[in-house]
Amino acid sequence: MNISLSLFPHGWQHYLLGGFLIGAGTSLLFVLTGRIGGMSTVFSSTWSYLVQRPFFQQPRFVGSRGWRLVYAAGLILGALVWWLGFAGGRPEATAVPAWQLLAGGFFVGYGARLGNGCTSGHGICGMGSLQLPSFMAVLTFMATAFLTANLAARWLA
Repeated sequence: MNISLSLFPHGWQHYLLGGFLIGAGTSLLFVLTGRIGGMSTVFSSTWSYLVQRPFFQQPRFVGSRGWRLVYAAGLILGALVWWLGFAGGRPEATAVPAWQLLAGGFFVGYGARLGNGCTSGHGICGMGSLQLPSFMAVLTFMATAFLTANLAARWLA
């Protein structure tokens, strides 16, 4: 019991509920529309409105940007509902400096493009449909995250 409290000091039930809701949402998206909901493609398809470079004007981005914007808006609206309804409308503070947040965002975005998808696409949708490349991508994501977190903890300590 002590190890559970040290790993999950605020309980584990809300993580289970969140995982269930994410799985149910992506499953419903696939079952009802045949579409796979990954966030890195939402980013690229949104840029297709503004950037005329050939990469962003690919048919897979231009042809799917309408529903992907609605998908992203639903994620943002869901977070807003949670924040206002269940978190008391108080913003969470972080001790992480802004430059580290920006650097982390850059590396995550670059890795998502390099890996042809992000953790939401590979980890939730790809693994959920038993795709071997997605299993390999998630193993790579997790190994890199563990290594980076340990190196950063030692470097910044």
